[in-house]
Amino acid sequence: MTGPAVRLSPPGRFGPAELRLALAAPRPAAGLTSEFRLVDGLRTHTRRSADPGGDAPPVVLVHGLAVSHRYLTPLAVALSATHPVYVPDLPGFGLTERPGTAYDVPRHAAFLADWLAAYRLGPVCLLGHSFGAEVAAALAARRPDLVRALVLAGPTSDPAARSRRGQVGRWLLDTLWEAKWQAPILLRDVLDARPWRVFATLSHSVRNPIEADLVRVTAPTLVLTGTRDTVVPAGWRAEAARLVPGARTAAVPGAAHNVATTAPGQVADAIRDLLAPVLRR
Repeated sequence: MTGPAVRLSPPGRFGPAELRLALAAPRPAAGLTSEFRLVDGLRTHTRRSADPGGDAPPVVLVHGLAVSHRYLTPLAVALSATHPVYVPDLPGFGLTERPGTAYDVPRHAAFLADWLAAYRLGPVCLLGHSFGAEVAAALAARRPDLVRALVLAGPTSDPAARSRRGQVGRWLLDTLWEAKWQAPILLRDVLDARPWRVFATLSHSVRNPIEADLVRVTAPTLVLTGTRDTVVPAGWRAEAARLVPGARTAAVPGAAHNVATTAPGQVADAIRDLLAPVLRR
């Protein structure tokens, strides 16, 4: 049974200042720094905040396909006042070393578990966006001991459009609603990952039955999208939440698929609301 929906305020803006922050790594910026550690044989980049102290659990942000830590930095900053925040680049993306193959969802989830072990983290609040939500759901299903709470932001992929053509078509429509200053981030990320890896990861995504993982999730869960998200429409948001026992839903008015980028304050507030009852236990 799905939990109550959450009311959120309209999203903010994404402009030149946010773009500069997104492209800053590995230089320090806005309290965020970069680290490189060897994880599963790969030199892995992580963008992280300082620990603000207190009992708040770490929040780990998992990026989608074709992108990296860069577009999640506004959300990392918004959360950093209350939580230690970590944003790893998955294998082949951003500033992490590029392996010779594109990882599928289970292999990304296994890598993320190794990354958590390298940082001695867990259980954490795990937010996955888009393809990253598939990875986060897979980890939560397989390693519930590592996930204290789960946020699935714009989770792919809707069975109604589970094909490369269907997902690309929905993404192209979504670009009509996205902040245009995000374009340089996407270009940099695709160049870093290489187009072949993006295409191969998309192929893995549309072959991944996320439903099989969602029904096994036991952590408190929020399924969140923007009201203008054409990649993850309201029907799939509701169905994904229905599959996770007790999951809540939220929709940010006016936001499109990249809700974590263009509405970081609203998403950060939703994460804190999800964690509030967890922290009282």
